[in-house]
Amino acid sequence: MMLQNKVAIVYGGGGAIGGAVARAFAKEGAELFLAGRTKEKLDAVADDIRSVGGRAEVSVIDALNEREVALHSARVAAKAGGIDIAFNGLGINHVQGVLLTDLSTADFLHPITAYATAYFITARAVTPHMASRGSGVIMMPSTPGARMPGTGFLGYGVSCAATEGMTRLLAAELAPAGIRVVCIRSHAIPEAATMGSHSRDVFEPVARSAGISLEKLMEGAAAGTLLRQLPTLDQVANAAVFAASAHAASMTGAVINLTGGAVVD
Repeated sequence: MMLQNKVAIVYGGGGAIGGAVARAFAKEGAELFLAGRTKEKLDAVADDIRSVGGRAEVSVIDALNEREVALHSARVAAKAGGIDIAFNGLGINHVQGVLLTDLSTADFLHPITAYATAYFITARAVTPHMASRGSGVIMMPSTPGARMPGTGFLGYGVSCAATEGMTRLLAAELAPAGIRVVCIRSHAIPEAATMGSHSRDVFEPVARSAGISLEKLMEGAAAGTLLRQLPTLDQVANAAVFAASAHAASMTGAVINLTGGAVVD
């Protein structure tokens, strides 16, 4: 198993992406600590993990609450003997499909501030527990909006660019402590939207304004990639497993590109 005896925290562990990553981590032998705001969703993922012999615990916390996150990471480290992996799959509703002239300052800043704050708080909370053992992996997701020119996603595009910039800067700062930092840049995931992810709430107004269904919107996004397809939850989760494993021991400050060629590096 690629993650045997590893301890992993998945923030947003009840969501579509966070849940898929948590299940994949557990399948590879990791002990999971799921954190998020909705206990029912967290419990569902934990039950899936336990049903196949995995180990998972649930904590209801707000990843934007610095004190809650710090206390949670300390409890996890004390109980499990440390923290090896932290994946932040937090989903935050935000506005897309609105152009500059109609976009409020608040709606522009919301995804930038919220995502950057959450990634900062969770990274700072787990770093001491990883540094004390001289190893660890911190992961956060991005999207092609970080690099792709387009309209209607100004705030979120800037947020994703900030996430990828934070990946590089944290990697440089934390490397002396043996901590790696990796970003996973995924395109839109149709499965996630159908599973009730926050992405459905984000994309449905965009589809309505274009006079098309959400399914047609996703088909159009797929057509805009070189491979003519969008990533699946399993592909994202398996990329996270690889990045967290010893197979990726030389990888840090990197962005794993799962956009199907929507943007190329």
